[in-house]
Amino acid sequence: MKEYKAGTYILHKGYKPFVPSFINDDIDWKLEDLANLLQDASLWLGKLNSYSDLVPDINFFIKMYATKEATNSNRIEGTRTTFEDAITPIEQIKPELKDDWHEVQNYIKAINYSVERLKELPVSMRLIKEAHRILLQGVRGEHKTPGEVRKSQNWIGGSSLTDAFFVPPEPNMLPDLLSDIEKFLHNENLRLPELIKAGIAHYQFETIHPFLDGNGRTGRLLIILYLISTGLLNKPVLYISDFFERNRMSYYDSLSMVKQTDNMTQWLKFFLNGIVETSKSSIKTFDEIIRLRKEVEIKILQIGKRVAIGQKLLELLYSKPKVNAKIVSEELGISIVSSNNLLKAFVENGILEEKTGYNRNRFYVFEDYIKIFR
Repeated sequence: MKEYKAGTYILHKGYKPFVPSFINDDIDWKLEDLANLLQDASLWLGKLNSYSDLVPDINFFIKMYATKEATNSNRIEGTRTTFEDAITPIEQIKPELKDDWHEVQNYIKAINYSVERLKELPVSMRLIKEAHRILLQGVRGEHKTPGEVRKSQNWIGGSSLTDAFFVPPEPNMLPDLLSDIEKFLHNENLRLPELIKAGIAHYQFETIHPFLDGNGRTGRLLIILYLISTGLLNKPVLYISDFFERNRMSYYDSLSMVKQTDNMTQWLKFFLNGIVETSKSSIKTFDEIIRLRKEVEIKILQIGKRVAIGQKLLELLYSKPKVNAKIVSEELGISIVSSNNLLKAFVENGILEEKTGYNRNRFYVFEDYIKIFR
């Protein structure tokens, strides 16, 4: 087995792009240093996967998980959208924040699309490019060839290629490097644990930086898709961007250390710690959702003959916890008058809060539910 070498810097036209080594090879990844942590990460991810199978109607809650992931993944890249903003209808968003809001909504669409597409396609550059196209559609990166691997040189940090913090490989090298990631992910002869493969592939993707924009978000989406494709997750319930965002400098430092010192182990330790912490947090979230659900269903029994339509409104609130009468009317197929009366009953029974204080154009918030994800 070969000792891992991250790659080499090559002088080219006054700047030095970094060319990563291929990873689909018989490499000694020093897994003995990761044995205990890998065991913990596998254990907690397995618990989360089993737990998600036991939660009734889990797809309602997954929509909120996707929103939280989208918010945190975009915040790593500098957008200002908060989780509260992301679940707020566009008409309530300040004009100066609408671009950021749309970027988060695109990420949600890319997650949902890609997870569904896994039923037809394996994890591949074709799938990643389709997701990337959705990610940049109609937002600030829309002129940076969405869904296409770059044909020009990009860089990270600095004002130009000559003073950049990091310069990824040249465009003509990308086809072979990206093909190498695909082969690595699907090579069963390597006998690497799937979690280790996910961590290495994320590092490699970020190092290659195959797109002109949106590489970070796409690379983090790759983690989710790979874990689902291998069966480690049956549902998209583990989103690690929250951990990366809260430990942003360590995230960047651990990725950079690989290139500087060939130390992949440090990055994998950080990554596996993220899996453990995120799995624990997700299990806790499900516990709180189940508790809240029981409490709210008891409260719904107090609204009399409208219990059946009240149950439908509750299902809507699990994916849209901020609503007004118009949204409820359209989603449930009832009149505005009935919608207003139903919302009023939810307020009176302590399920919703009316936040605007207006007589008209009121918005109602499922605050106890939002707090769980906050």
